[in-house]
Amino acid sequence: MALAMKASKTGSKAMKAMKVTKVMKKKAMKAKRVAKVAKGRMAKAMVLAGKREKTTGGLKQDNLTKNKNGKVVSKKASAHGKRAFRHIEGWVEAVMAAREALHTKGFVAINGKSLQGQALYGGGFLVLTLRSLSLMSPAATEEIRL
Repeated sequence: MALAMKASKTGSKAMKAMKVTKVMKKKAMKAKRVAKVAKGRMAKAMVLAGKREKTTGGLKQDNLTKNKNGKVVSKKASAHGKRAFRHIEGWVEAVMAAREALHTKGFVAINGKSLQGQALYGGGFLVLTLRSLSLMSPAATEEIRL
């Protein structure tokens, strides 16, 4: 005796409808923040030109100036260098006058082992001494024969 088979369910369950996800709008990008601190090789030049506010060292536009070569430098450091050079300026001029009098060309170590270096030191010292005693004007330095 055959048992009646259960009727199979025809078809499968219908899939649930997928929820439609709403796509959120992306926020607009913020404007790029303008750099205030200048970095790198041209930092001081950028600050002096007004493109940046200050250097990494904190120098602002009113702290900067151009030197005689056109390079942007710190006013304070430049003034310090000028003050420091005043102490040796007379010696530099005296040695240059001695070089001219001795017809020295090229590098010579002042007060070095060579006779030329010894003569250059002596000549520079002589010119400096005569100038400090006001016995010689800077213009007369060119006529000196060492």
